[in-house]
Amino acid sequence: KPRYDQSTYLGRVRHFMDITDPRTLFVSQKGLDDAKKLINDYQIEKIKGVDPEKLWRAKKIVESTIHPDTGEAVFLPFRMSCFVPTNLVVVAGMLMPNPSMKSMIFWQWANQSINVAFNYSHANKTIKMDYGETAIAYTSAVTTSCGLAVGLTQLVPRLRFLKPAARSLLSRLVPFVAVASAGTVNVYLMRLKEIRNGIDVCDEDGNVLGKSKAAGASAVKQVAISRVLNNSPVLTIPPLLLSQLEKTNFLKRNPRFLLPLNFGLITLSSITALPLAIAVFPQRAEIDTKKLEPEYSGLRNKNGDIINKVYYNKGL
Repeated sequence: KPRYDQSTYLGRVRHFMDITDPRTLFVSQKGLDDAKKLINDYQIEKIKGVDPEKLWRAKKIVESTIHPDTGEAVFLPFRMSCFVPTNLVVVAGMLMPNPSMKSMIFWQWANQSINVAFNYSHANKTIKMDYGETAIAYTSAVTTSCGLAVGLTQLVPRLRFLKPAARSLLSRLVPFVAVASAGTVNVYLMRLKEIRNGIDVCDEDGNVLGKSKAAGASAVKQVAISRVLNNSPVLTIPPLLLSQLEKTNFLKRNPRFLLPLNFGLITLSSITALPLAIAVFPQRAEIDTKKLEPEYSGLRNKNGDIINKVYYNKGL
């Protein structure tokens, strides 16, 4: 079980602070293997009297590295502990001054491609996607989300009926609308098969009861909401703060500090927002059987009691 109570928001935040800790990226393959072995030996009671902190460190390493459905390590650049560092590469590109249309499209493509990689890497893996399906989903997600992002970004300067101050404020906030809407489309297109075919749902003891389309739709919706919540502070707080800081005498005299200051604000917002956003919903989600397909009504557990709730991995 997780170290912190997953029925509370604060408990989930503390849990995901561990999962998203970039320090776990420096653990070697041997370190990962040792952590897995320690946990396994403890679970089968092969060892006793282990330092609890040592066990929790091992669990943190495993959970930040291994996908819960496949039992395999997630490719390093696309682990949730690497979410901020990976995305900061794109942020740096997007902040380049006086971007051309080609540059804007390239960095939107890079941004949405990274979104695809994270969505694919942390999807529920109880439903398989072959290479053809993945390629179609990738093309659809990137094309649609890039079109949305670029289109919305180009829209604001053409709103001539607005006052310059209003256009300036909108131009600072439009990246949030563009990225949030594009990111939502990206999640749904990359994980559409979970909605169409359903994902595994389990009883309280982890026994698979079958696949549910309703659970798949719930999982994708929750991840999409988390993505929007993650983007909200990152894409709104830095530009609004910067608009005020630009008025200070220091930045008026030293405009060269604007770009690194903006990058620093985005970095700080990203690090803070990620665990707060993905903690809104538990990773091991539960759903009432009344909201599922009719075949899940009236099921009983090993004790003969009616099963009212089932569980599934919503992904991240």
